[in-house]
Amino acid sequence: MKKIRAAIVGYGNIGRYTLEALQEAEDFEIAGVVRRYGAADKPAELADYAVVSNITELKDVDVAILCAPTRSCEEYAKQILPMGINTVDSFDIHTSICDYRATLMPICREHKAVSVIAAGWDPGSDSVVRTLMEALAPKGLSYTNFGPGMSMGHSVCVRSKKGVKNALSMTIPLGEGIHRRMVYVELEEGATLEQVTADIKADPYFANDETHVFAVESVDAVRDMGHGVHMVRKGVSGKTQNQRISFDMSINNPALTAQILVGVARASMRLQPGCYTMIEIPVVDLLPGEREDLIRHLV
Repeated sequence: MKKIRAAIVGYGNIGRYTLEALQEAEDFEIAGVVRRYGAADKPAELADYAVVSNITELKDVDVAILCAPTRSCEEYAKQILPMGINTVDSFDIHTSICDYRATLMPICREHKAVSVIAAGWDPGSDSVVRTLMEALAPKGLSYTNFGPGMSMGHSVCVRSKKGVKNALSMTIPLGEGIHRRMVYVELEEGATLEQVTADIKADPYFANDETHVFAVESVDAVRDMGHGVHMVRKGVSGKTQNQRISFDMSINNPALTAQILVGVARASMRLQPGCYTMIEIPVVDLLPGEREDLIRHLV
C-alpha cells in the first residue's frame, strides 16, 4: 500500500500533536515540516525529518496539514493548492466558513486538488454531531456548550494584539449555548489593560460573547489545554415530541484537533477535486483501511 505523504505546515501546539498523530498512523509518512525559520533551532523530535521554510523544498507531498493560525489558513491554501497538493485546516471563524469555502472551490477545481476546511472539533467533528442530531429530530433546538477550557483560536487572537506578550482565553459555559470568555494577558511594558481590553472586545472572535480581561504575571501559571463540549438537542421525530439527544466529551484541545486533521487528510485523498467541510465527507473515509472491512466492524 502506497502511504500518504503529509507535510505539517506550522509547528506550534497543533503542529506538535499532528506529528504524533502521523507517527501513529500506519498509512501515512511524514514528508517534512514547514516552519517560518526552517531548520534553525530544530527541535530534537524533528531530527529524522526534513524541516524547511517553504513547502516547495519538500518532495512528493500529497497533502499539507495547515497547523497555522486561522487567519493565515487562506493565504497558505492559496499558495499550496495550485501545486496540486491537497490542504486541510482547522479554520474556526464560524461566520466566515462559507465565504472561505467559496473562495477556495474554484482554485481546487482548476488545479484538481482537494481542500478540507474548518476541520477541528468545533467547527469540525461537533458539526458532524449537530448534523446527525438534526437528522434524528428535524424539528427542535440544539445547544452547544463549550468548556470550561482553553480556546486555542481565541488565545492566538489575543496574542496578536498590540501590547500583549502572552495570553490565555478560557471559555466558560453559561448554558443554552451562551458563553463567557475569561482572558488572561501578560502585558508588554507600556501597554495598558484598558486599551488591550478594548482591542480584544472589538475583535469578531469576542464581539458576541461576554468577555472579561485580566492582567497576570505569568500565563503559564494558569494555562491548561483541557477543554470539552456538551451538546443537546430537544426536538421532534416525525410527530413524536420530547426527543432528547446529548453528546459529551472532555479533551486535550490541540491533541484532538490534530487527530481530526489527520483523519480529514486521509479523507481528502478519497474525494473529488473541490473544497469541503466535514459534514460533506462520509465519516467512514476518516478511518484507515478498506471500506468493506470497516462496515463489518462498525455497522
